[in-house]
Amino acid sequence: MSGPAPDGAGHAAKAAFEAAGVRDGHVAIAFVGEHEIRELNREHRGKDTPTDVLSFPVDGVGPTQGPRELGDIVICPEHTEDVIEAIVHGALHLCGYDHETDDGEMLALQDRVMEGLR
Repeated sequence: MSGPAPDGAGHAAKAAFEAAGVRDGHVAIAFVGEHEIRELNREHRGKDTPTDVLSFPVDGVGPTQGPRELGDIVICPEHTEDVIEAIVHGALHLCGYDHETDDGEMLALQDRVMEGLR
């Protein structure tokens, strides 16, 4: 499955990047079906299940010359309750945040970004 991004997708990504201190860069957002997200999750994370969102950073974290190539956000709408929140979540992962290893910083920042978008 693929299709156009929902209204507000670009604004959501921009808000997340700005909240993380990233002011300039390129990102791709793809919407895929359950089969493709499951394959990506299995290949890249060793989890043989579909998921809502995956992020694939390109440049990594730190200073760069010119705009960063932030990476790709892949979303499976069938497994996502809120596509805008999935975009914010994926964007924060591209900025180096990891809710599986931090002490709640990423999800707190995600909540602040989402509140600002409402």
